[in-house]
Amino acid sequence: MSIMLKTSTPPLLHRQAFSNRRRDPESKRDAVLQTAAQLFIEKSYARTSLNDVAERLNITKPALYHYFRSKEQILLECYRLGTAMIENRLHEIAAAPRAGIEKVRAFIRTYVAAITVNFGRCVMRVDENELSQAARAEVRSCKRKIDRRLRRLVEEGIEDGSIVPCNAKLASLAIGSALNGICVWYRADGSLSPEQIASQYAQILTEGLAANARTTARSSNRNRRSLDDR
Repeated sequence: MSIMLKTSTPPLLHRQAFSNRRRDPESKRDAVLQTAAQLFIEKSYARTSLNDVAERLNITKPALYHYFRSKEQILLECYRLGTAMIENRLHEIAAAPRAGIEKVRAFIRTYVAAITVNFGRCVMRVDENELSQAARAEVRSCKRKIDRRLRRLVEEGIEDGSIVPCNAKLASLAIGSALNGICVWYRADGSLSPEQIASQYAQILTEGLAANARTTARSSNRNRRSLDDR
């Protein structure tokens, strides 16, 4: 699953994976995924063809078919790898003896790490309408898994008192929407590193949820409810 955390690899290194016939198939498959993801970012998914991928790797299209039969299959593999990586990390986060608010912050850092590398950037920017019905269903299933896990972390925080009482579904949707927006403006050569973005987003997106930051608001809500009950 570490493939999702790799930084962008120079195209020359991708081509070298195929220049050595003894190179293991997994390295070549990885090169195809990395190259396609880069092209999806450069040209968009809709405008990228398997011919483009083969040309960038300096191989024939039949050689490419040995690993993937379509660009949709490549994109789905990116989704699977990304989801699996995030899911594995979420298992660790959920099992850690920490407050719910800290688990939510850990989720945000994990998610930002995934969507600021080429795989994450390309899949988050794809219009689902460009996919087949079966592929679209799988993609949405992957997204729902992540959404449910985040919602559960928010619920844990509400239960343990580290997050103020709120609508967990709405809170998780707000966080998810904000995180997905990173793919619109993020640039690998930008002024902020993924780590800096993750740290600031974790602080910004959880500030309104943290119980210790909302004592006054809770008191105000209680007073408002008391007035409403009269």
